[in-house]
Amino acid sequence: MSATNIEAGRTDAPVAAADHPREVYAKITWRLIPVLFLCYVLAYLDRINVGFAQLQMKSDLGFSDAIYGLGAGIFFVGYFIFEVPSNLLLERIGARKTITRIMVVWGLISAAMASVHQPWLFYLLRFLLGVFEAGFFPGIILYLTYWYPGAYRARVIAIFSSAFAVAGLLGGPLSGWVMNDMAGTWGLKGWQWMFILEGLPTCLMGLFVFTYLDDKPDQARWLSQEEKALVRRNLAIEHADSPDAGRHGLGDYLAAMRDPKIYALSLSYFCFICGVYMISFWLPTLVKEMGVSHPLHVGLLTAIPYSVSVVGMILIGIHSDRRLERRWHCAVPAFVGSLSLIGLVYVQGNMVMSFVLLSIGALGIITTMPQFWAIPTSYLKGSATAGGIAFINSLGLTGGFVSPFVLGWIKTTTGSLILGNWLMAGILALGGAVILVTVRPGLLRETRL
Repeated sequence: MSATNIEAGRTDAPVAAADHPREVYAKITWRLIPVLFLCYVLAYLDRINVGFAQLQMKSDLGFSDAIYGLGAGIFFVGYFIFEVPSNLLLERIGARKTITRIMVVWGLISAAMASVHQPWLFYLLRFLLGVFEAGFFPGIILYLTYWYPGAYRARVIAIFSSAFAVAGLLGGPLSGWVMNDMAGTWGLKGWQWMFILEGLPTCLMGLFVFTYLDDKPDQARWLSQEEKALVRRNLAIEHADSPDAGRHGLGDYLAAMRDPKIYALSLSYFCFICGVYMISFWLPTLVKEMGVSHPLHVGLLTAIPYSVSVVGMILIGIHSDRRLERRWHCAVPAFVGSLSLIGLVYVQGNMVMSFVLLSIGALGIITTMPQFWAIPTSYLKGSATAGGIAFINSLGLTGGFVSPFVLGWIKTTTGSLILGNWLMAGILALGGAVILVTVRPGLLRETRL
């Protein structure tokens, strides 16, 4: 069957879809990934825009770096508490309802950040943002396992995950422009407008998701019966040794807790998350410390490291899928990010070299994310998948609290982030080493299609 016929949903013979699996998965990708990608751009933008807001917010409200760091990090406390219930709820009620619920409520809370005037309200809204966003990212990762076998998963997760680099790429200039040009409109500060204008579109996107997504391939009217059979068969091959596939619940979460490798993977993910949120929450500050003060200029310059990351992480994901190799594709970027953070300490005052190292470091740190998730989604099978993904993500995301809080304390105490660079470099190197030691060759059961 030709690509044209597949796109039109027609079949010429019962085996046609099996003859062109790449065309079938391309069709699935074009249907799902653009929407999920945009959802994640909005999610990540709402999560990290506080990093841009703090350029004005701290002075307007009299917040210290320690207050900012705690408020940025407390998001992950709420996320951690409600992560597993949210992911298990997705298994029960489906992706459409779960993603809609998450996006509508967190969009409203993000917009409400414009009302912050005291530290306690800052902490409360950031905590609630974490509560209602809990389960979004691991839920999407779980959702992708319903459609893609391991041979396609790293590149698809890389494309989806690149949304948070795109959020940084677009969010920097957008946030800088809003904070600079909207300041004073209707009596609101620039940072207040930023929260409002970046929060409300998320609500609308959540409502669109409810009408667009299909929970599982069998419900997709845009796939032919032969195409659905192809998807089911390829997934069944990977789950052939999991007789409990299809059963999910609290027991799956408890089963994941008994696997030592899950804790090792969680430690590695914690390390990577610490690095990711150093970039996410402190990149505008790092740029500002280079002598750039104008909010728009800060936003434009922060787009450079994210631009490099978007291209690099997708290319690395494609290469990882072609080789069906995950360990080194995850560990090497972590080591590169670690060395780049150390290098930044020695090139202070040289803006060109600083941006080169920031771009290389961001590429390495951000690339660890999709490469990491290709590992547990291939290692976990059957009923352990939902609970295992949620457990790893909930433990690992505590790094999102630790990183900004510790870095905020370091900057308040020492006046710079130099010590923080050394600390994060060591943590990233640890994460890469844990992957190499824990994930032995042959552990992942992936089939080349």
